[in-house]
Amino acid sequence: MTELPGRPTADLLADLRAGRLTPGALAEACLDRVTAREGVVRAFAEMDEGHWRVGAARAAADSPLAGLPVGVKDVLDTADLPTGYGSPIWTGHRPRADAACVALARAAGGVVAGKTVTTEFATRIPGATTNPHDPSRTPGGSSQGSAAGVAAGFFPMAFGTQTAGSIIRPAAFCGVVGFKPSHGLIHRGGMRMMSETLDTIGAIGRDVLACALLAGACAGQDWAAGLDRSVPAPRIAFIPGPAESVLEESTRALLDRAAEALSRAGATVRRATLPPAVLAAVAAHPVVMQGETRHALAWELSAAPEGLSDTLRERMAWAAGLPRDALPAARQTLSLARDAFADFMADHDLVLTASAPGEAPVGLAATGDPACNLLWTALHAPCVTLPAGRGPNGMPLGVQLVGAVGSDAATLARSAWAATALG
Repeated sequence: MTELPGRPTADLLADLRAGRLTPGALAEACLDRVTAREGVVRAFAEMDEGHWRVGAARAAADSPLAGLPVGVKDVLDTADLPTGYGSPIWTGHRPRADAACVALARAAGGVVAGKTVTTEFATRIPGATTNPHDPSRTPGGSSQGSAAGVAAGFFPMAFGTQTAGSIIRPAAFCGVVGFKPSHGLIHRGGMRMMSETLDTIGAIGRDVLACALLAGACAGQDWAAGLDRSVPAPRIAFIPGPAESVLEESTRALLDRAAEALSRAGATVRRATLPPAVLAAVAAHPVVMQGETRHALAWELSAAPEGLSDTLRERMAWAAGLPRDALPAARQTLSLARDAFADFMADHDLVLTASAPGEAPVGLAATGDPACNLLWTALHAPCVTLPAGRGPNGMPLGVQLVGAVGSDAATLARSAWAATALG
């Protein structure tokens, strides 16, 4: 049974709906994986086998998620499991209600497998999670437990959140699929939010279908249905940057190979340069992120500053030292950048770019550079990372596809097409 968690989502879904597989049997297979590997991977912040089994017993096979297990990032509230936000300040915190997305996932037939490790308030200091492909390396952050858990076969799908690169980067480092929807499509009620302007709930899964199922269930959309339809070969803007200077040689070569493969499959692939108004969002992003995070942590900074890491306090001090008009000016820069990006995407269906600078770095004290992600997050665009190769140390590499804001269904369908083309 332990081979079940490694099967494609379409196969699991078909067997669950046909009665050839029960949610309970799938839960036991996933729990076998947890027993075998969690001691090294350490993906869970909280996990209760009894809760998991009860959820599986209640799941309906005719529901959209049909009893598939779901990992829940520990910045999303759960009524039946503690939610600690990756911070010692909130250890043992018991919310009264589920976050909106968790409630919607349960209503759609998803079975909560447990709470997955996050960095401190989904911002800075990592948890203990390791990369399932090499435990000496980071799984990325801040959705580290979700990405590692999917890669280890603990659950086929999980919630992630992204303020800079916290869905796309860990999914790429762990060799799975990540989907950051357009900003605001998944309701953020019950999420411990740091940045009103940037924070976005999304999905990490073993394939595009897993992400489409989970995110679609929470957005009230049947995004999975569109994956089965043929789509016209897309018009792709090939943009290695804006973080091209930090890309490792293996990533540069990977992007070139991906561009060639997509072109051979019929896509129109052209190198392109983003307008200056779009690129201005790169410098504005940290001002918005840190400025709004400082507001979000007002109580902790006042009542429990000793519970915050030195790194996070330093970033909040930096934000406090900005001119009074810096935050509203940066928000305006992002607004203008989104307008310019909409004009740019009128001539393109997708952007092909890097998911991360390279392989997951060695060490667990940091989670890797989000330079390849923060622009697209600031633009509120839907983003997908697809596994696309291996680096010089045998670790997974991903490529990122970015769509126009609001084109989530089409971006997922085109990403599924691209996944086939990339092999």
